[in-house]
Amino acid sequence: MKSSQHNTTEWSDSVTLTVSDNKPRPVLTVSPSWLSPGASVTLNCQVEHPSAGWSFYWYKAVPDLSEKSSSYELLPDGSGTAQDSYIIHGQTHTAGYVCRAGRGDPEYHTDHSQPKFVWSADVHSAASLTVSPDRVQHFTSDSVSLTCEGNFTEWRVRKFSEDGRLSDCRRMTGSTCNIYTSKSDTGVYWCESGSGEFSSAVNISVQNDGNGPILVSPVHPVTEGASVSLSCSLRTQKILSNVFFYHNDKLIQNDTRGELKISAVSKSDEGFYKCQYSGRESAQSWMSVKVITAAVPGADSSSSPVWLMVGLVCGVSLIIILLLLLYRCRQSKYSCFTRSIQSESHSPGSSTNHGVNQNENHVYGSLQHGTADVYESVTQVNRNGSDEYENVASSLIEFKDLRRKREHDTPEESAVYCNEDGRRRCRGVSEGCTS
Repeated sequence: MKSSQHNTTEWSDSVTLTVSDNKPRPVLTVSPSWLSPGASVTLNCQVEHPSAGWSFYWYKAVPDLSEKSSSYELLPDGSGTAQDSYIIHGQTHTAGYVCRAGRGDPEYHTDHSQPKFVWSADVHSAASLTVSPDRVQHFTSDSVSLTCEGNFTEWRVRKFSEDGRLSDCRRMTGSTCNIYTSKSDTGVYWCESGSGEFSSAVNISVQNDGNGPILVSPVHPVTEGASVSLSCSLRTQKILSNVFFYHNDKLIQNDTRGELKISAVSKSDEGFYKCQYSGRESAQSWMSVKVITAAVPGADSSSSPVWLMVGLVCGVSLIIILLLLLYRCRQSKYSCFTRSIQSESHSPGSSTNHGVNQNENHVYGSLQHGTADVYESVTQVNRNGSDEYENVASSLIEFKDLRRKREHDTPEESAVYCNEDGRRRCRGVSEGCTS
């Protein structure tokens, strides 16, 4: 009997499998960080060790002051997208966003990403942030106040620092955050209300070199057409002369003046500015210019073409209806006028013929003199192939004054009679008849 043989292979390389209680956390990036008019915001969600099969979820961060954190609201069409990017159109104010990913069946979800923000420098009425003193750059140990304004009772001031850390103001008195500046206070600041509103954002920069100058420039955007003044300052000397000013690293003023004045700001004045005094330069700061544009309230760029088409259709329809009404009105007036003329021509008093043969031809002529319309009836008889006029006794020719008919219910008539002797009589006046 044949014995069975069992063959085995060599051992494979070992693989280490690690099971962690911690869920992976995706990384969210936002571009751009600062909003500009008409620009779209792109969110990207990256999972560690990316592989196929992930779905992505996109959220808006809503401030929750009671929990000192934020809640998350799902963005429109932001549930389970196959793409790891999401584009937001029409964003105009400061906002925070979060993402997470999931895969499998049942679906396994990652943790939410850290919130990332897109900032707007435009001041709006719902919530605003004011800075005192009103400048971007500050010296160390300066006292700076950031005050939240708006119709809300609860506020918090948040900071996004240079190293990417998000923190809340530690010295909050009512709606005001008080800072005694140090280098770590450099960052972007904004207000969040208890109702979920965001204010505009401002840059705060702290000068680490105590002996160097700082540029004094406004923290908020300058409205196009307004005037603005930039200056250079030292900790020990606020007013300086013989200052050089640079715009986007280009020297624009080099004289004895210590101030850069722009009487009517335009969009071309936007950019980075810095000053130089006694060979020492300040840090550069961005000055934003707000352009005033005429726009229809409540109307955005996506709905404008729709409203334009609706307005065009309504306008054309209205014109067609008006033309039809005008046509019907003119037809109605013409019909009434025709019936009036026919009624006049068939009225019993318009023409009266006595003893006249039915073969006679009646010729009607209309004569107009001044404002009176005169109608006459002439009887013509064909006899023996020649045209002759027969003396007809008691032939009546009536003249009517239509104008007087409109003024009185019964028109005044004048009757003229021609006798056989060729004489005609008109209310007692005797004259010869004309043929």
